[in-house]
Amino acid sequence: MLATLLIALGCGHGAGGDRAAPAAKPADPAVAPTAAGTLRGVVADDHRLFAGIPYAAPPVGPLRWHAPEPVAPWPGVRDATRYGPRCMQELGGDLELGRQTDEDCLNLNVWTPRSASDRKLPVMVWIHGGAFVNGSGRIYDARRMVARGDIVVVTINYRLGALGFLAHPSLGPPGQVGNYGLEDQQAALRWVHDNIAAFGGDPGKVTIAGESAGGMSVCDHLVAPGSKGLFRAAIIQSGPCQAQARLPVAQARSIDYAAGFGCADPATAARCLRALPADKLRKPVWFYGIGDDQLTGPVTGSQTLPTDPVAVIDEGRAEHVPVLIGTTRDEFTLFVGMQYVRDGKRYTPADYPRLLSATFGEHAPAVARHYPLSNFPSVPVAISTAVTDGVFACIGDRLAHSLARDDGGAVYSYEFNDRNAPAPEPLRTLPFPVGASHSLELRYLFDTGGAPALDPAQLRLSEQMIDYWTAFVRTGDPAASGQPEWKDLAAGNAVMSLQPDGSRMVGDFAQEHQCGFWAGLR
Repeated sequence: MLATLLIALGCGHGAGGDRAAPAAKPADPAVAPTAAGTLRGVVADDHRLFAGIPYAAPPVGPLRWHAPEPVAPWPGVRDATRYGPRCMQELGGDLELGRQTDEDCLNLNVWTPRSASDRKLPVMVWIHGGAFVNGSGRIYDARRMVARGDIVVVTINYRLGALGFLAHPSLGPPGQVGNYGLEDQQAALRWVHDNIAAFGGDPGKVTIAGESAGGMSVCDHLVAPGSKGLFRAAIIQSGPCQAQARLPVAQARSIDYAAGFGCADPATAARCLRALPADKLRKPVWFYGIGDDQLTGPVTGSQTLPTDPVAVIDEGRAEHVPVLIGTTRDEFTLFVGMQYVRDGKRYTPADYPRLLSATFGEHAPAVARHYPLSNFPSVPVAISTAVTDGVFACIGDRLAHSLARDDGGAVYSYEFNDRNAPAPEPLRTLPFPVGASHSLELRYLFDTGGAPALDPAQLRLSEQMIDYWTAFVRTGDPAASGQPEWKDLAAGNAVMSLQPDGSRMVGDFAQEHQCGFWAGLR
């Protein structure tokens, strides 16, 4: 959800697939051939960047709410020195200062080391967060990661909000509506498989990675039939993987959404919706609630995502690949803080039962007894602690252990625990501590701009995290020379606590976050 603050292996098919192989790499490191045409990017002292590369046809007109189609070839050399448009999203409070958004937004960015053009390097495909309603790949400057870690990084855009996930039954055959944004991600992965060798990347060594909505997307790709074979490892950062809407719920909400635009007649709804100006569709359709926050996003029980990913992972039926998975120590303080700053919400003790009920439903009374308000200095701290534990930390711990039971690759679990991590300016004035909140680990991996600079100890932690992450991308194991040993879960049920005063393996994560209690509520 960083954007809220700042605002493979397999056969190619569909968008980016079934194309001729790119031509031989030219000598000029600023030039790269792809199946659709030649690109000219930027070459700097320590990296190369090819930006705004279209990976699918513009999803406009009859292709609105349609699976992504192949991009049309272009003549000559296409400029790839500037980022492409972000996907359509609400602009209120947009800290990206209203930079261009467009319905024609299916583009990606390729970051490589300076000398990558003649090598085959492992690849990380980064899926941005933002509750599936905002954000873009341009936020994540990966120059430090590619230069220090000697990997290729691809950051992608995908359709968001109503344009990405509206599940109105008139838009397609039964069970084939919604999930257009998830299909975009699959199209981007196929593009990587077909084209990344021209940038010095190895299509057989692709790791998918993401945070928040991006982390949830990675969970989905672990179980989605159309994602099989497109990656060999996965990184899940702060992904609330259980926050998926079932198809009947998503369809009902989508019907109500369409009716609000005068598109209530089932016989004409699809034509009516596709005739609406894109600007009218910036408003998201909401499928799932966590407290006073709402999500849209992937729909289960559909052709693209037949089954809830948490259930599939629990049953040991997810893709068997190495996984690096974790959360931050104080996940939900970000959301409560944004409600305080952005919406002016000042929670009182009378609000606590409602907030618990909005998130935990029938289990709210039990949660209230286990997290009594009297144990906390304020309502924001109480609700943040309960949601951090119940929605993020213990779900992540449960998934990690379920994945570790598989006969696939090892699972490496972490907690980002710098409780003095720099936060964006609006959150530095809150009357409660932000701590190691949701998304604050991202600027230790990428240059995301904003917020105070990291201090020397935090810079060392940043370098350590980049070493761990890129080692995992290279080998499926975060073992990094000169850094503390990171053991997989099978080696002792321990979690790597990432701290500026010295990262180390800890064995009390589940006790700290009350995971025994949460397991009893399932």
